[in-house]
Amino acid sequence: MQASLAPQATRRHRVVIIGSGFGGLFAARALKRADVDVTLISGTTHHLFQPLLYQVATGILSEGLIAPSTREVLARQKNAQVFFGHVTGIDVDKHQVVTDALDQRHVYEYDSLIVAAGAGQSYFGNDHFARFAPGMKSIDDALELRGRIFGSFELAEMAAASGRTDDVTRLMTFVVVGAGATGVEMAGQIAELSKRTLSHDFRAIKSQHAHIVLLDAMDKVLPPYGDRLGGKAKRRLEKLGVTVTLGAKVVDVDAEGIEYESHDGTRHRIEALCKVWAAGVSASPLGRMLAEKTGAQVDRNGRVHVEKDLTLPGHPEIFLVGDMIALDNLPGVAQVAIQGGKYAAKRIKARLAGTPDDKPFHYFDKGSMATVSRFSAVAKIGKIEVSGFVAWVMWLGVHLVYIIGFKSQIGTFFHWVVSFLGRGRGERTSTEQQIYARVAIQRLGEDFTPSITNSDGDLDRTRAVAIDRLAGETG
Repeated sequence: MQASLAPQATRRHRVVIIGSGFGGLFAARALKRADVDVTLISGTTHHLFQPLLYQVATGILSEGLIAPSTREVLARQKNAQVFFGHVTGIDVDKHQVVTDALDQRHVYEYDSLIVAAGAGQSYFGNDHFARFAPGMKSIDDALELRGRIFGSFELAEMAAASGRTDDVTRLMTFVVVGAGATGVEMAGQIAELSKRTLSHDFRAIKSQHAHIVLLDAMDKVLPPYGDRLGGKAKRRLEKLGVTVTLGAKVVDVDAEGIEYESHDGTRHRIEALCKVWAAGVSASPLGRMLAEKTGAQVDRNGRVHVEKDLTLPGHPEIFLVGDMIALDNLPGVAQVAIQGGKYAAKRIKARLAGTPDDKPFHYFDKGSMATVSRFSAVAKIGKIEVSGFVAWVMWLGVHLVYIIGFKSQIGTFFHWVVSFLGRGRGERTSTEQQIYARVAIQRLGEDFTPSITNSDGDLDRTRAVAIDRLAGETG
């Protein structure tokens, strides 16, 4: 697709937004009544409510509840168009964004550009760990982990019935790397899953005997929350039966387990089939791309140093928001992206109105919250610290408000009622494709190109790799 090259006088101001996450979506919605044409480009067709991914992975919520269609969300915004595509280039001189979608190249021209491409999982230079320990950054990750978590119990049941006790121990050991909010929430939910939800479902094993381990290289749980709340979260996890091991730097991950190093240099190994990586983030590669083209500086995590108004140095028409920016030590949380997206939209509208506002971006910290288990959470709002049931209710309310769409809010609420007041979890289904597709595609190599026109031979090859992978991990 080639954007119109009509003279400026005959067209409206063109705003291109890259990314359908919090920053991109809220920027687009803030431009709803502006005299502009908005083009939102994303590598997915949905807006992802990332803070609840762990609930998809542990069977509480369906993926559709936290990932509504971006096109549906913006359906009534007449000045907005949504396009699927992966950004492969940005020409800052010609004001063009180049994308690739299923082998088709598209070019979009802009007058203002908002880049809200978010961040991915960081394995600190050990990207091969991802094969054995999926992260928690996408729907694909969550569905793969759901299959691995529930699948581990299924395999343990078969191993126990066959008398393979050593395999049962490995299959019923779950390791979560990273004691931040995501890691704490995931470890807590796996513990509750094993002790409550699955406690009556098996005959050869007792799911309550599952061993959940939380590892972190630092000496604290939830460091941004402070010692008091972090300590409470740690004690609550331990009460659930989670082994919390701090000062543990992961040095190796393979199909059979994980190896970590203590502060004194001693190495330890945990045999476990299911590993979850919830440690570290890395900014979108688009940040480095823009930095190379404009001379902007990036930090070691790939975040771009921007001006106080979130623009690239020397390029006032390009805004960066969310996890991509290095500014005033801002945290990588949803509120930074939301407020940044709204701010960028406001600046664009002010410029078009001829009343530019030189007020720099100011982040208003609305606090941080993390659940540990049902009825238990921690929350820090300014200097106020809350824990236990009150914090849990606060967490439920805040997250319910920020879920996009009334249908998703209602659906989420009823799923929570079933899961938290009862024992059931309505989203336990997983497929072989969800578990092994990513690994299979990696095995196919760089020459493999995803396409809707691939031959049956390619599909057969993909399935063969998946089966080979299954045999390798469970044999």
